[in-house]
Amino acid sequence: MHTPSHPSPLDYAGLTPDTLLDAVEQCGWRTSGRFLALNSYENRVYQIGLDEGPPIIAKFYRPGRWSSAAILEEHALALELAEQEIPVVAPLRYNDATLHEWHGYRYALYPRQGGRWPELNLRDDRLWMGRMIGRLHAVGSARPFRHRPALDIDSFGHQSCRFLLEQGFIPPHLETAYHSLTDDLLRQIGARFADAGPVRRIRLHGDCHPGNILWTEQGPHFVDLDDCRTGPAIQDLWMLVSGDRDEMQRQLGDLLEGYVRFQDFNPLELQLIEPLRTLRMLHYAAWLARRREDPAFIQAFTWFNTTRYWEDHVLALREQAALLDEPALSV
Repeated sequence: MHTPSHPSPLDYAGLTPDTLLDAVEQCGWRTSGRFLALNSYENRVYQIGLDEGPPIIAKFYRPGRWSSAAILEEHALALELAEQEIPVVAPLRYNDATLHEWHGYRYALYPRQGGRWPELNLRDDRLWMGRMIGRLHAVGSARPFRHRPALDIDSFGHQSCRFLLEQGFIPPHLETAYHSLTDDLLRQIGARFADAGPVRRIRLHGDCHPGNILWTEQGPHFVDLDDCRTGPAIQDLWMLVSGDRDEMQRQLGDLLEGYVRFQDFNPLELQLIEPLRTLRMLHYAAWLARRREDPAFIQAFTWFNTTRYWEDHVLALREQAALLDEPALSV
């Protein structure tokens, strides 16, 4: 099959087994011919067997999503963290480069790193996790991103809602309710950000949920900085707490106790937890919609774009509207 020289954002058809193995071999690795597709939807990620030594991981970036400059900033942050001995899976260099191209596909290679999802049920584990994020943010605050986007109300909120409405994803019987509800939510979110004031914005992991953290006997390490961006520090903390209000306050208190050993924290950012959660929900629905024609998404998210999905989505947003009216967590 001919591989397109300029694949479209949805086009992975040219990423054949021969193409991905040849891409790895052009970086000096002798492959065994064995490979395993890993659980990734935005990009394509494979474990590649080698003739000698353990397998490596090849990550092929979705065409058109990030500029090369933005990808290199992701790599630079990972390498900065690794240089400071902060546990992160950083890209491998070949001829002093971390970003490579083969038949129009840009890709990076990584060492394979095992581990399990963190449970964070124990105070000591939460303290450990907090310390690690504090160290990450100490590095992240040293300089700004220049090519990667910010986490803001417009891109995650307004643009997401507008896309879903204009493209006809919201069922007709829910359209008026969705439009009115999201308008109200975005006003609430804007007010909460205004109350928090001009919080410091730094380089973040950006998608710091348990699935992007692996735990071994040596402790936690970060994987997948693909969504790293500029934003408030609390973005990398709130997704690690769950449960009722008292449980979240206790968990967050432990995380912050570890965090502040390495990085200052502005308590006004606690007001942003529910606004950021709401923005993530809006953005996630639009993300699924934008990838609706990708065969991998069709297979993995069979429940998306059904009437039940949108009814549940509107219900969840109504619950967020109530939470946005409640006082922020305190620790």
